[in-house]
Amino acid sequence: MKILIVDDHVLIREGVRRLLAAMPQASVSEAGSGREALALFKNDRPDLVLLDLNLANSSGLELLRRLLLEDKAARVLVLSVHTEPIIVARALRAGARGYISKTAATDELLTAVREVARGQRYVERQIATQLAFTPSAADDPLQQLTGREVDILRLLGQGKSLAAIAELLGVANKTIANACTAIKAKLGLERTSDLIRLALEMRST
Repeated sequence: MKILIVDDHVLIREGVRRLLAAMPQASVSEAGSGREALALFKNDRPDLVLLDLNLANSSGLELLRRLLLEDKAARVLVLSVHTEPIIVARALRAGARGYISKTAATDELLTAVREVARGQRYVERQIATQLAFTPSAADDPLQQLTGREVDILRLLGQGKSLAAIAELLGVANKTIANACTAIKAKLGLERTSDLIRLALEMRST
């Protein structure tokens, strides 16, 4: 089985490679960027791609879409530090066959790899439970946002600061800060950095 690990952290790639070495007949290659990953995918046609969503200078979701354009049957398992239901749901809707966190047990990671490689779907048990108890995540959580909140999210994705957004929309800085707090609550996000990351991902959708 040919496996391609896509992660911009060398230590993560090396650690996952060592874990996968326990699998019989596993041939593992690595890519540290979206461009490198796409080139390796075209040349090697791996049976499974282990994909981190947070890649330096590129969008993991955009790479996922490009892999599927190259081969609609591509089997992609997301391996990420992020477990928020909206992030998981967006990856699955974009075409990922599975999703597992970097804090998952080794046995579960290996199970996920085997299942996705054989064409099945696999979502880490704890994440699947979170999705089950977050009905909106199975649909489109972004529909919960007001028009003003969508505008704020779009401007965050353009790299605008909260102060700049407040000036553009003609409101006080505190109004934008409060709106961001409301958006995070609606989308199940804890940190403003997660909100900005989601906004950046939305630019490629």
